[in-house]
Amino acid sequence: MKIHTTNYENTFIEVADDSPALSGQVPPVKGDSKTVANIQFELVSKNPYKFTSDDVLFQVYAERKDLMESELEEAREQFFSKGQACMRASPLTKRYGWGIHSDQNGKIAMYGLGTDEYKKFKEKSSKVVKAMKSSK
Repeated sequence: MKIHTTNYENTFIEVADDSPALSGQVPPVKGDSKTVANIQFELVSKNPYKFTSDDVLFQVYAERKDLMESELEEAREQFFSKGQACMRASPLTKRYGWGIHSDQNGKIAMYGLGTDEYKKFKEKSSKVVKAMKSSK
């Protein structure tokens, strides 16, 4: 079975051109359950350069599906047997003003739009890609 990946290396994902955010914003909590944006924000902001994009996207999936520890390995294989949207399609980069930097090992951290770090990664990363726009 082919395994797909969403990981980038030495890449900076810029905030989408049509994002309404002027700086990095904490995604608001809606109701009782966490949104995709909430889970991604918590994982990446509290663990810079600890997880890959694949790790974060699968963790969101596992949390929302309420998977048991014993189900994770098989579920992850199944999840990545199909192509998945990468962090360029994340609400963090599309809506909430966060740029995502992946290091040489594919581990990610986030930087708020308008910060010195954001500008540095935008200028100095070997590869810079834009987040996907919300509208066509």
